[in-house]
Amino acid sequence: MRPHRLSDPAFAALGAGRPDAETVAELRRAQFSRHLLLLREIRAAAPGASWSLLVAAERDDRDRVRAAIARPLTGVWAARCLTALRAGKLPEEAGVGYLEDLAAPPAGPVPRRLVADHDGLTISVRLEDRHPLRAQLGLTPADPLTDAEAARWQELFTDAWQLLTRVVRPQAEVLAQVLDCIVPVRPDPSARGISATSADAFGAVAMSEPADAAALAVGLLHETQHSLLNAVHYLFDLHREPDALGYSPWRDDPRPVSGILHGAYAYLGVTRFWRARPGDPMAAFEYARWRSAVADATDDLLRRGGLTPAGTRFVASLHAEVRPWLDEPVDPAVARLAAGANTDHHVRWRLRNRHVEPADARALAEAWRRGAPPPRVTSELRRAPRRALEASARLDLTHALLRGEVVDGSAGDLAYLRGDEEAAVRAYRERVIADPRDHAAWAGLALGGAPEVVAAAYQALDDPETDPITFAAWVSS
Repeated sequence: MRPHRLSDPAFAALGAGRPDAETVAELRRAQFSRHLLLLREIRAAAPGASWSLLVAAERDDRDRVRAAIARPLTGVWAARCLTALRAGKLPEEAGVGYLEDLAAPPAGPVPRRLVADHDGLTISVRLEDRHPLRAQLGLTPADPLTDAEAARWQELFTDAWQLLTRVVRPQAEVLAQVLDCIVPVRPDPSARGISATSADAFGAVAMSEPADAAALAVGLLHETQHSLLNAVHYLFDLHREPDALGYSPWRDDPRPVSGILHGAYAYLGVTRFWRARPGDPMAAFEYARWRSAVADATDDLLRRGGLTPAGTRFVASLHAEVRPWLDEPVDPAVARLAAGANTDHHVRWRLRNRHVEPADARALAEAWRRGAPPPRVTSELRRAPRRALEASARLDLTHALLRGEVVDGSAGDLAYLRGDEEAAVRAYRERVIADPRDHAAWAGLALGGAPEVVAAAYQALDDPETDPITFAAWVSS
């Protein structure tokens, strides 16, 4: 089997989120090679398994068996099986018996499929609501779908495909090449919708039923970008220190730099989708917000210097793709809300994840009481105990405003939405004085400097007579 290679122009186009058909085909071939290598290692670790059945099945129907080996869920099984065997588990405990399923002819119900065609571009994917491995994508799978539920998925898929082919056809063409299956999962009550991919399952998407066709279109674009980048990571080392933690505009917890790149690459596709829908206030908001987030994240990755030469080439192509978008005009009112949402997220992220030693906070408070200059106090980043998706009541209000819905929130949030900065500051100041631990109020003030230091010191001060804005200006001095 020949080595897998990408030319420099093809690699740069892939970094920019514009791979051609041959590049995607090469990534698929590389993933198939990976599956074969995993099977070889499993055989070496468990030689007594039913390998003769698989060999005989391939001899009888080569195309069917190779298609089964190439599927995303086979990749997940193979990676986990090999890991379990190397950890000392017995073959039956590691799941080697799945080889018999690969070898056996299809039995039982025919898997559901989602099929759509628009303007000459067709897509067909498996709707895996019964596959025994569907839980291995990291989210809790939904129960097998009823016929009515499956029909709802098909309706959304048809509408989403029409939307994709109409507004971002080149991305739709890539999606048709990459996407192999969708695994319906249970919704998360705390999230608007959840989806995930696995590094071992190129072309598989686990997702809860989307609210509408646009949400499905965006979710599929987002997760397909993850699959592409996972395939790139298999062929190229992009990071020198992939686990170093930093700020991610898409999550409320610290993320490794490899995860930050994944977020930037996924949101490149999402941003391009919103860019192609002018005239829609919500689309303009999403476009303005995410173009800045992607540009800032990639700029930070390039500045940090932790990329390999291949990683630098990839991220530079991504950054060069999005950078010109920052100069494209957006309605000023929408641009203000988008910039505010990014600032809001960054401030809340710092308050959540950067720790200030209590003794340092007390030292600041004591210096204030004495009328002394503020001592220099820093904070340290701490790994979050669990995954945290973005959650913000103020962002929810912004979305409702842009959708033309009735907006009902706190006095500070309502003043912020209508652009009354003085009223917003007054309201947020009152909230901070009433509860110095109110992160949303601190973020609403959008104080300069290190907000986590200001907030920690103000809590230690425990003096409601002290104006938090005056105190923040003193700390920043």
